[in-house]
Amino acid sequence: MTTLALSITDIQAETPLIKTFLLASGNGRPLPAFTPGAHLKISIPDQKDPRCYSLVSLDADVDEFGKPEHYRLGVRLEDPSTGGSLYMHGLQVGDALQAEGPFNDFPLHAQSSGDAETVLIAGGIGITPIAAMATALKRAGKPYRLHYYGRSIAQMAFLSPLAALHGSALQVHADDDPATSRPLAELLDQADRGQHIYVCGPKGMIDAVRAKTLELGWPESHVHFELFVNAGPQFGDRALEVELRQSGRILQIPADKTILEVLEEAGCDPLYDCRRGECGVCQVDVLEGTPDHRDYYLSDAERKEGKVMQICISRSHSDRLVLDL
Repeated sequence: MTTLALSITDIQAETPLIKTFLLASGNGRPLPAFTPGAHLKISIPDQKDPRCYSLVSLDADVDEFGKPEHYRLGVRLEDPSTGGSLYMHGLQVGDALQAEGPFNDFPLHAQSSGDAETVLIAGGIGITPIAAMATALKRAGKPYRLHYYGRSIAQMAFLSPLAALHGSALQVHADDDPATSRPLAELLDQADRGQHIYVCGPKGMIDAVRAKTLELGWPESHVHFELFVNAGPQFGDRALEVELRQSGRILQIPADKTILEVLEEAGCDPLYDCRRGECGVCQVDVLEGTPDHRDYYLSDAERKEGKVMQICISRSHSDRLVLDL
């Protein structure tokens, strides 16, 4: 993948914690086209892994997807930051960035699915890929409904341009405004099972949508999501032992690290991409032991079978795992 040279041409504070970055080509070459839901991988100095930020589109009158004159990113300052958002929020207009992409692990399949209204659900900074999907559907003349959830109006980015572009198709649900509050369960109860749902936001929102659509008998192929959080320790996590059968190595996995992280520290070169359990790149065969599946990639049947696991996020119910590595 060719590295993109980008230059920051504008920075706007959307909320106290969210900034928008407008990026132009840094070498005069045309920017690659992208599709709604796509992201860039931005290189962060002194960090091994790049940070992924979704491409935002808020203008249906121009072809921001096919012939982009600039890229727009929305970045929330995380607390605590692992380095990416803190670095981004310290940048100035004129600064240069290096990126790879665009990539798309969250494509908009329903754009050509006939007259069924697409349901778009965003939570917090999850509005970034969802806004691009809404713009694409508006541009294509497809029916859709955009539900934007946030803790408060003051923390919700892009409200003015979203309202101007989408009108009554936009429904804002802020926790601090009872007049706009709408439980996710109620929204899904009233939706049609034939509709496609796209949801991006915190883990709790993703889990709630997945659980409710499963309860309602929604086709799994109609529920699409992207999670904006990487693997982290959970309450009750404990250390485990992992044997790599092919090499015979035995590794100790502490409670606060993933199997993938320990493999990297041990000098192994495992395949991975998202680090969130969504893409399936880090999947390995389980020869012994009982995985504790925390991914969003495997089917329920695959989880019950316990023959494979995603080592970037999943752990173990047993004290020991034997992996085909």
